[in-house]
Amino acid sequence: MAQEILVLGAGMVGTCTALELQLRGHHVTLLDRRSPGQEASYGNAGVIQREAVEPYAMPRDWQSLLSVALRRGLDVNYHLGGLLCAWPQLLRYWQASAPARHRVIGREYAGLIAHCTDEHARLMALAGAEDLLRREGLRLLYRSERAFDRALLDSQRLAQDYGIRFAPLDGQALAAAEPAFRVPLAGAVHWLESWSISDPGALVERYANLFLRRGGRIVRGDADSLGPSAAGWSVQTSEGLVQAGQAVLALGAWMGPQARRLGYRWPLFVKRGYHRHYVGGATVQVPTLDAERGYVLAPQRQGLRLTSGAEIARQHAPPTPRQLEGAEAEARQLLDLGQAVEQEAWMGSRPCCADMKPLIGAAPRHRGLWVNCGHGHQGFTLGPASARLLADLMEGARPYTEAKAFSPMRFGI
Repeated sequence: MAQEILVLGAGMVGTCTALELQLRGHHVTLLDRRSPGQEASYGNAGVIQREAVEPYAMPRDWQSLLSVALRRGLDVNYHLGGLLCAWPQLLRYWQASAPARHRVIGREYAGLIAHCTDEHARLMALAGAEDLLRREGLRLLYRSERAFDRALLDSQRLAQDYGIRFAPLDGQALAAAEPAFRVPLAGAVHWLESWSISDPGALVERYANLFLRRGGRIVRGDADSLGPSAAGWSVQTSEGLVQAGQAVLALGAWMGPQARRLGYRWPLFVKRGYHRHYVGGATVQVPTLDAERGYVLAPQRQGLRLTSGAEIARQHAPPTPRQLEGAEAEARQLLDLGQAVEQEAWMGSRPCCADMKPLIGAAPRHRGLWVNCGHGHQGFTLGPASARLLADLMEGARPYTEAKAFSPMRFGI
């Protein structure tokens, strides 16, 4: 039976949720303060990471933790105020990263991410977005032989355990594959089943336009006004009061404050990130993670996008693009980077959950309230797959993949 459903948040996850529910015959209103795909869904590296079967674990060895504490690397930066604000969640993140627990989390996580390319392909075909898609994979390059050898062992384990394909490239093969590189490198791991998008924000827009063409409604509004009503839920929008029997919170990095307002204490925290585009120089043939330096180079419509690592900070704290500046210096040694397009770096926030898994399912204290958030680095990758899982749960159907591991109830009522 068709239902009236309100989806709050028009990033990749929220837009896909609205579209999936509409494809199943429901009447859906999508709400955000901005146009679809303008936040983290725009600012990521644009990679659909089929290889990311295990989520990013926090380092647990003292050498790595000391390096982070002293800000020696570019992969992690922090503000002291951000650490103090997020320390309970970070402690739980550290605990969840223990090898035994992380293996279990990885097996659960892999069950969802295994569907990421198939689900994107389904929506791209409907939205006419295949022109944005590249299927060349993702490369992780290594500068030292020791790091490359460790990466090969880990890649072999992942390929054996999860059935994902990769190709090892030694230094000579990598130089032939990426002729713009001007320094010798130990090698690379080329994950063959990952995809990339030439304009991440445009892909969200294509999905949103498909939603509109099929009769969906997109309105401006603030999630702070969401509350129970006689119909179920209501929210104030630019078009007046909107009511629906069901509501979905897909608010990305803004989920934490809304969850607390509704009485939930899910262990959510924010990681910030930066990017900038460069033109007039060289490029890479395949999106590339400089694994020992902690940045990504991805060829996109606006130019070669340089994307930083993670920053732990209060969400609205002033930007501190130290990582991006350091990454630019490293990238300029690697290849001719060209000239920066933007005068100032873009900054955005990723919504993270302490156990590295998203929250997908019913909010336990409120009838008709659902959650689809906390995807960390993989919201862009998992948008369609998460939307399909949530839609199955909302309709009372048998979930197409394991759902219990992602339930908001795993943290208690």
